[in-house]
Amino acid sequence: MSAPTPIPNEIQSGVIGSGGTGFVATLRRDLLLAFRRRSDFFNPLAFFLIVCSLFPMGVGPDPKQLALMAPGIMWVVALLACLLSSDTLFRSDFDDGSLELMLLSPSSLYLQVLAKTLAHWLLTGFPLTVLSPLLALLLQLPASGTVAMMLAMAVGTASLSFIGAIGAGLTVGLRKGGLLLSLIILPLYVPVLIFGVGTVKAAVDGFNYIGPLAVLGALLTLSAALAPLAIAAGVRISVDN
Repeated sequence: MSAPTPIPNEIQSGVIGSGGTGFVATLRRDLLLAFRRRSDFFNPLAFFLIVCSLFPMGVGPDPKQLALMAPGIMWVVALLACLLSSDTLFRSDFDDGSLELMLLSPSSLYLQVLAKTLAHWLLTGFPLTVLSPLLALLLQLPASGTVAMMLAMAVGTASLSFIGAIGAGLTVGLRKGGLLLSLIILPLYVPVLIFGVGTVKAAVDGFNYIGPLAVLGALLTLSAALAPLAIAAGVRISVDN
């Protein structure tokens, strides 16, 4: 068995800060690691693009049929892309020992997992949001739903990152935790999926979409406040075991 990869100084600094400094250092560290491991960044985007591109071939080129299915297609694929990337959220930290440094550092674990989840959204949810107008055009989504799609994606994918991080924290100590991760978090994804699709459909049908979008905002607020507590507890359990 090869020796574990040593943790660079700039990476260690991300887990030994305190207070707001620890939050910023952890965020910077995760973004730096993502830049070095570009596959972790591009895989969910490639999955999103490829699967959405295959749907017109599978269901036919009829614009009306594609337009009707477009909100559901894009949201299901975005959900699966976030799920695909969630499994790696704490995996490399667990393997190289930096996750233990996070637990031992004087910095708040709540702030550190909050920073890691924000980094996950910046690397996954935000690019999906930026790409959504292009995929909406490919799937013949009416122009009236494009803005609603981007807003719903921005808010909804952030909630998906927080929910996914809960499962990632609980299963990080397992060798094959991907299936268990899916079983844990897919039911929790359902409200985001329902209101995300509902926001876009309301805009396409000419109704006010602020209501379902506000529910997505409420889900994000609840997730941002409570999920880091569950994530931190899950990480402690996984490392202790």
